[in-house]
Amino acid sequence: MGAKLREVRRRIRSVQSTMKITRAMELIATSRIMKAQQRVEAARPYAERLTAAIADVAAATTSLGHPLLEERPDRKTALVFVVTSDRGLAGAYSSNVLRRAEELFSLLRSEGKEVKLFVSGRKGISYYRFRERPIEQSWFGFSETPTYEQAKEIADALIEMYTSGEADEIHGVFTNFVTIVRQRAVARRFVPMVMEEVDRPEEQRGPLAQYLFEPEPDELLSALLPRYVETRVFNALIESAASEHAARRRAMSAATENAQELIKVLTRQANQARQTEITTEIMEIVGGAEALRQAAAAAAASE
Repeated sequence: MGAKLREVRRRIRSVQSTMKITRAMELIATSRIMKAQQRVEAARPYAERLTAAIADVAAATTSLGHPLLEERPDRKTALVFVVTSDRGLAGAYSSNVLRRAEELFSLLRSEGKEVKLFVSGRKGISYYRFRERPIEQSWFGFSETPTYEQAKEIADALIEMYTSGEADEIHGVFTNFVTIVRQRAVARRFVPMVMEEVDRPEEQRGPLAQYLFEPEPDELLSALLPRYVETRVFNALIESAASEHAARRRAMSAATENAQELIKVLTRQANQARQTEITTEIMEIVGGAEALRQAAAAAAASE
């Protein structure tokens, strides 16, 4: 067997081993997508009702004096919380988030604001450390399965820096999970809170009810608004987790298909190399037989 044929067959075995790995990772990501999607769908109603509750409380009072609601007149510092993955093999998932974050940084700097970084995920941490960008705080190890406790820890750090006056606004950059085949990197402002119009069910539409609050609205806001920030951070983490699984499934599916195509090409090359070897062997046999025949004929003539 020629050296070329051995090399081609070695490459075929190597690609087949890689294809088994990518296929297994695709199946694992597919199984995890459904669980992550269920977490996203389960968390959205809570976020919507919490937003509606804050809107109701805010509508009942004319003085919204909470720090998480007030627009500071001279905003000089912005916190940006960037959510990336802990592992690779997810296509352009992390790079899309980092590109969207760079766009936000450019916008904030053009407004004369200093940017302070909070990063989740090893990919983002490595990206900014390689570029020698200072990171205020970072977290890693839970990009695929974040918990509310981890989101609360991040939110507490963001709120503490904001309420202490070290920052004037908080932004989040993460991947919004739309469908299994569609995800998009987005940048959202968390604080100061933007009052959103909540899409109420049809049976709840109409004139808003008048409430009597116990305790007072200001106290309720003080209790609800930190929960709102925690919810925004948690939603960013779980939507990013679902998007990461979807991106990894798509990347591994493409890698498996590429491996299959490469195996076909290599198999064709191996067949061609084997055919060349067989042809060469046949020619050598025919040549040898012809040489023996000529030698026998020459010996008979000499006799």
